[in-house]
Amino acid sequence: MLVIAVLTLLMLTPTVFVSDLINERQQRRDDVIGEVSEKWGGVQTLTGPILSIPYKTFVSSQSTDEKGVVKTVTSEVIQYAHLLPDTLQVRTELKPEVRYRGIYEIILYRSVVRVRGILSLVGLKDVSVPVKDILWKDVFVSLGVQDVKGIRDSVTILWNGQKLLTNPGVPCTDVVASGINGKVPMSEDDFQANRQYEFSVELNLNGSGELYFMPVGRETIVQMSGSWGNPSFVGAYLPEERSVEPNKFLASWKVLHLNRNYPQQWMGASVNLKESAFGIKLLMGLDEYQKTMRSAKYAITFIVLTFLSFFMAEVLNKRIIHPIQYVLIGLALTIFYTLLLSISEQTNFNRAYLLSSAATIALIGLYTRSVLKSTLAAAAIAGILVLLYGFLFIVLQLQDYALLLGSIGLFLILALVMYITRNINWFAVESEAGEPPVPPPPTKQTV
Repeated sequence: MLVIAVLTLLMLTPTVFVSDLINERQQRRDDVIGEVSEKWGGVQTLTGPILSIPYKTFVSSQSTDEKGVVKTVTSEVIQYAHLLPDTLQVRTELKPEVRYRGIYEIILYRSVVRVRGILSLVGLKDVSVPVKDILWKDVFVSLGVQDVKGIRDSVTILWNGQKLLTNPGVPCTDVVASGINGKVPMSEDDFQANRQYEFSVELNLNGSGELYFMPVGRETIVQMSGSWGNPSFVGAYLPEERSVEPNKFLASWKVLHLNRNYPQQWMGASVNLKESAFGIKLLMGLDEYQKTMRSAKYAITFIVLTFLSFFMAEVLNKRIIHPIQYVLIGLALTIFYTLLLSISEQTNFNRAYLLSSAATIALIGLYTRSVLKSTLAAAAIAGILVLLYGFLFIVLQLQDYALLLGSIGLFLILALVMYITRNINWFAVESEAGEPPVPPPPTKQTV
């Protein structure tokens, strides 16, 4: 029993290698996804439109010349005031597609994003910007796009019915780091009249896996639909309404400015919008690496229970199994996970699990028949393995109840072992194991 316990601990080493292999393959998959996404368009986050108004400020600094005379130097610095829309409505049509790179699947999407809303200059009075220092000819509106490689068509910003010439990048990175911008014709008279502007933008955008929006409107309404049956709604806000069918989904959000932690107008880079992002993540129906890793966490349980079954077979059949044979059986249990990993990369997880478990059970069953010289014992070991692998498969399918089912299963297994061994006289087994072997009777030798 001591030897079996030591062998069980030693078998933890190959299970660690299996876990490292699973992580390595998963990292390889993620690298492939990142490589394809870099060329197509990565995770996208849309922010805006945001109106940025530049103004002059004057900064004084002192310096000392060679003669020790202190001079005061005043320099001009351009800063920006940022205004958010009063209303923002976004409609998005998502068209996902699955691409393949070798054995890996990558979820990409094409999308048509239509943005419209109203923005007024009333908020500019709340940021205390001197009107005489505002550079009205340099006012611009920006639309933040996280990965501009995903923009597939020219973009036109309609501003009060007038088409704005759009340029790549953003002149100021206070709010967004990348995107497009357009200069807005504006004057001090517009400011004095608290003028309102209606805007609309249509954007054809490619991306990978996830799409997010920023609720920059005083009232932000986002409606999204797509031909995908396994969406995950993620981010700071859940949709108010959603409908998910096998091949399509529909969701809508409504976010007020009271639901977020930043104002409608501010100066400089004092506001961080990232925490308020919300949107959708397109999930594959099955992640073979996650399930393989979950199954590998049960490796020690399988080894312990299988070794315990062989130990019971030793006791009941009065035959001794060599430690090397225990090691071979443990290695067969460990190789199951490498089989599962490699086969699941080529086909679906359920089929891979069936093939790997059947091969492992057959191998151990035939080996048991050869070692114990008993068909009944081999059938019993194979039956126990069938129950264990079937139990693990059920646990992997029930994510929410995996802990509950696993605890109950282990309790029942322990109860079964206690019931089977209730009539075994362990002292007699120990004494028999401690007796020296009886020498064979002498044989006559011919001289």
